[in-house]
Amino acid sequence: MFTLFRLLVLALAGFSVSVHAAPASRFLLDGLSRAAPKLNREVLDSALAAMQCAVNNGSAPAKRLAVIDFSLPSSERRLWIFDLERRRLLLEDFVAHGQNSGENYATRFSNAEGSHQSSIGLFRTQESYEGQHGYSLRMDGLEPGINDRARERAIVIHAAHYVSPAWIAREGRLGRSHGCPAVRPEVARMVVDSLKGGQFVFSYYPDQKWLASSLYLNCRPSRVAAILASTAGVGG
Repeated sequence: MFTLFRLLVLALAGFSVSVHAAPASRFLLDGLSRAAPKLNREVLDSALAAMQCAVNNGSAPAKRLAVIDFSLPSSERRLWIFDLERRRLLLEDFVAHGQNSGENYATRFSNAEGSHQSSIGLFRTQESYEGQHGYSLRMDGLEPGINDRARERAIVIHAAHYVSPAWIAREGRLGRSHGCPAVRPEVARMVVDSLKGGQFVFSYYPDQKWLASSLYLNCRPSRVAAILASTAGVGG
């Protein structure tokens, strides 16, 4: 009762109370959690909360969401792609991390050019293209200082031969990228086609500094709106 009273007082005083995974998205959270029972519900909750903050503050709604849980080893399937409209799981598969992020587990993340580390946080996908690794997908990082140099670092989704169960059987882990979330060649086209054109990608790791400061996880409407206004995106 005392907690409820304090919340009411803060609301009347004009303070915004951040609620992780707003009640309006609870139905979506429940549906996606049932579709992907191996995905940690708290990680999915964080992904939906970050996405909802972006949408509530100027970003166009998306049709699909990809979640990467970098707290899991590369030898496990740690990429999930969801159809948000139908609350369906489209894919659960392997994804690589950067060579300087760690061995089987990624523990170090960076936003710096040349770091060869993965980045965490909320991304918005953009255009597909044919590049060095074949059919690939560019992304824009939406979190200042965390992943907003993704485009200049060429952090893209692409196929890689070192993302395979055979590689895991031989090495005990996947091969590693220069920071890109690389996927199996067999699913790469499906992944790019599912996510291109303004979908959301959320890469998670329990980094306490990021969890406490993320503008999306701790929704900061004015700052998020300013970031999104300055980010050229392609709609959903």
